[in-house]
Amino acid sequence: MRRTGTILGAAALTMLTLPAPAHAAATACGGGVSTGRVAVNGCISAQRGSVGRFPTREITAYIKARNTGPKGLNVSYEAFFRVVQGGHWEKVGSGRAYVRAGEAIGPVEVGSTTRVCGPVKVEIRVHARADGAAWSGWSPASTRQCQT
Repeated sequence: MRRTGTILGAAALTMLTLPAPAHAAATACGGGVSTGRVAVNGCISAQRGSVGRFPTREITAYIKARNTGPKGLNVSYEAFFRVVQGGHWEKVGSGRAYVRAGEAIGPVEVGSTTRVCGPVKVEIRVHARADGAAWSGWSPASTRQCQT
């Protein structure tokens, strides 16, 4: 038992020290909103890729949620994105998570989409609903799709 713990501890330490790939995407989070006793932030990342000769970005929406209440809650959430300001919003995903009292989750991936690079800003918005509460307002986040 002790030896197994030592091996698992060494493996965990090794995983923590592995370098991230050079093309790993940073995650940027937007302003907070709330639903009941849950604070919510929408987050976005854009990771480089390509389809043949065309550069692309894998646009990923995330949610961060923090339960400030005295008991755990189920939290439902949805994420939408749009590429052109004033354009229509498209749903990229939804989910549900249990957030224990006083704890936070995230960033948790909600959904993603791949887009050919363009000179426009990509926006996401996330909202959530805790058990018995109304949907929160929108928490937006954005990124320039092809910035380096």
